[in-house]
Amino acid sequence: MLSQQQLAKLAQQIKTWGKALGFAQIGICDTDLSTEEGKLQTWLDNGYHGEMNYMAAHGMMRARPNELHPGTTRVISARMDYLPPEAGFATNLSDSNLAYISRYAGGRDYHKMIRNRLKKLGQQIEAELIELGFASPNFRPFVDSAPILERPLADKAGLGWTGKHSLLLNQDAGSWFFLGELLIDVPLPVDIPIQEECNTCVACIKSCPTNAIVEPYVVDGRRCISYLTIELQGAIPDEFRALIGNRIYGCDDCQLVCPVNSQAPITQENDFHTRDILKQPQLTTLFAWSEAEFLSYTEGSAIRRIGHKRWLRNIAVALGNAPHSPAIIDALLKRRSSEEVDEMVVEHIDWALTQQQSSCAAISRKTARVIRAVEKGLPRDA
Repeated sequence: MLSQQQLAKLAQQIKTWGKALGFAQIGICDTDLSTEEGKLQTWLDNGYHGEMNYMAAHGMMRARPNELHPGTTRVISARMDYLPPEAGFATNLSDSNLAYISRYAGGRDYHKMIRNRLKKLGQQIEAELIELGFASPNFRPFVDSAPILERPLADKAGLGWTGKHSLLLNQDAGSWFFLGELLIDVPLPVDIPIQEECNTCVACIKSCPTNAIVEPYVVDGRRCISYLTIELQGAIPDEFRALIGNRIYGCDDCQLVCPVNSQAPITQENDFHTRDILKQPQLTTLFAWSEAEFLSYTEGSAIRRIGHKRWLRNIAVALGNAPHSPAIIDALLKRRSSEEVDEMVVEHIDWALTQQQSSCAAISRKTARVIRAVEKGLPRDA
């Protein structure tokens, strides 16, 4: 058994090694998430997970890391900042002819990169323990890839507090970061959670385009634009199409209006910078991509996971929400007769054509409020 002094030293080394591997912060917590089980069950019982059946598939294992990886006594939680330079949030949202892509997805897919770095961190811990004469630890890295409640764990590990939009907030980094976990069987000293600092602020709740934040800390996934444009397999419900605006992959609005994000740092990882082809892209340009072009331009990107047809579905909705334009109508009709669409895509194209012909497109009051909030609170990223 390692002494308390040895464990404390190892915990400090882990944080130093984590920084060297590119993580902005490392925290450590135990595996007790019993207080989260009731919240998770209620969320599932309400059907807020929609088609995300994987959220219910493993029962309460998601709140029990020691069941996910037997022998686990500690969770090493890591965050990696992803806010790209020249984010252009307000510029993008204020022009309905441009496609808005959630800024986490503009660069390289984070899953494999962070998992590999967490694995290296585990190997460094292993090497240190072996050098001290102890057995190899039993560890396993996870990055949004297993049934585990990563945000409550990060909250417990002192990386931030859970905001009313259900995302983790850090006073120095806002919410623009990815999370990853290293489950391990070494009884390291745990960190102290941070006290919540949202206070009476409800900016995220008021600004959600589809009213998906149904109460503080609770998101109805079925209404969330990220769910509708990424997770949902079939047709986007008609009631949400106009509300989506030009957001074709995810949504950042609840983060954009959050005052904690005003001091968020730019990522140090070049791989998370937005690809040139996805910087303020024209909707009609993206809509014209063949499936081969889509696969090529999104290689190594999280965007690829939705496939070409859902990509076209999402863009069709955005084109329907754009100002009336003969060029847009022509693009919709051309794509409708192509061999790369199915009935689902055609349904959204027909909806878009109807919208275009009605000439009623306009930026919503909520989006206008978000744009003003960005210009005032995030001028560097506007």
